Amino acid sequence: MFQRILVPLDLSNRSQSVVDVAFGLAAQSKADVVLLHVIETVEHIQFDEMKEFYGRLEKSASVGLQELAADLEAKGINAERVVIYGKRTQEIVDFAVNNRVDLILMASHRIDPDRPGHDWSSISYAVAILAPCAVLLVK
Repeated sequence: MFQRILVPLDLSNRSQSVVDVAFGLAAQSKADVVLLHVIETVEHIQFDEMKEFYGRLEKSASVGLQELAADLEAKGINAERVVIYGKRTQEIVDFAVNNRVDLILMASHRIDPDRPGHDWSSISYAVAILAPCAVLLVK
């Protein structure tokens, strides 16, 4: 069914549950999994001015992705790890477009019905609207 599953992660506590779902789908479909972390760049500040800061973030993200990928690989799933810089929503969508992704699997949160419209501007919502492929949100 799926050949290439993109799993954008913020490396929070919710990441493991999304990776667990990715494992189930990848095992059924014999799909490859791409674990992606986007380091949000600070607008109006040159990248070089923040290079050390971004370097620390990238190192931490690489360690986190490696740990999650190791779990998948131990279970026989091919797991690629990618860290990129930019605006999260746009980078996730661009990555899907440019890398033959046929499913994006990401964490989401529950929308508060007492505050309609308030939580709708989430990254997962924007990706679901803009993505060129299927998107599965894990709550």
